[in-house]
Amino acid sequence: MKIIDWYILKRFLVTFFFTLLILIPIAIAIDVAEKIDNFLENPGLGFYQIVDEYYKNFIIYYTNTFMPLALFIAVIFFTSKLSNNTEIIAITNAKVSFTRFLYPYFVGATLVTILSQGMNHFVVPSSSKIRKAFELEYIKKHRKNEIRFVTDFSLQLTDSTYIYIRNYNTDANSGYDFTSEIYDGLKLKTKLTADQIRYNIKDSMFVLINWRKRVITSKNDKIASGSKIDTVLNFTPKDLIYRSALAQEMPSDELYSFIELSRKRGVKNLNNYLVEFHKRTSLPLSSYILTIIAVALAFRKRRGGTGINLAIGIGLMFIYVFLLKISEVLGAVAGVNSLVYVWVPNMLFACVAIYLYLNARK
Repeated sequence: MKIIDWYILKRFLVTFFFTLLILIPIAIAIDVAEKIDNFLENPGLGFYQIVDEYYKNFIIYYTNTFMPLALFIAVIFFTSKLSNNTEIIAITNAKVSFTRFLYPYFVGATLVTILSQGMNHFVVPSSSKIRKAFELEYIKKHRKNEIRFVTDFSLQLTDSTYIYIRNYNTDANSGYDFTSEIYDGLKLKTKLTADQIRYNIKDSMFVLINWRKRVITSKNDKIASGSKIDTVLNFTPKDLIYRSALAQEMPSDELYSFIELSRKRGVKNLNNYLVEFHKRTSLPLSSYILTIIAVALAFRKRRGGTGINLAIGIGLMFIYVFLLKISEVLGAVAGVNSLVYVWVPNMLFACVAIYLYLNARK
């Protein structure tokens, strides 16, 4: 890399981190103003606990969320400064093409992409788990019941085994009206029912209360019953909870395994989980697209200077975020290809980036 490349890369990274340092305190101030009443309602909640369990993880989450916005604003801002100071004119007079001019920008975008990918796939999910647990305990207490009770739940454990539970309490680890059926093709072979089912965390076994078992044979059916029996079933209470928010708390390797296992168990709509999984890759890679757009917008000196470039850039960024949210909602609908929907904003803005790039080369 030449001296000018190091100069641009340094300005790129310094402006990027400076922009993040501006956005994060603003987000914290807004959040504190919104949740101060919730904190005061819990007298046992100390300042250190709030900072350690909530705001530390809040900063991690929003730092990762603001990265594309910070990158876009930073590139437009310091590139406009280069243009207004006629530094870009000197660079182009030295026979440096627009494509070669982009080289240090792409190095910077690569560093940001690698950082964002690592955070998206591993750091943020673990952090979100702690933050969301804090929110459920102290801020969103009314939502506890939403994940405490599971009703009318069915699950395919293997190719031939199906279970059904009418009601299950994930806090008490107990439920009512349990049924397990084993099929041989389309023929029912074994049916096990129980009035109550309990999960023993220590030995990972289920306890069935008032159970009845029927084994269907070619001659006579075998029927057995009892008041209590311990058994091993190929699922845990965690498998009963299918929420889109749960996907945000899983590292990508765990999320992928969860999706594959759920597919084998016959869960119909996993698009909420697939959207979260694909988004963790697509959003960081948008750094390259946004970098090209930002440089192409700010490369030429404009009447109005940095302000007009920032206004155009922020407008485009809001359009990108708007498309991103729409694609997430549509991608979560059953029966659609979630991968395509997640990548639609990037594909549309890639077309914009190519147009601006070709125009800037002239």
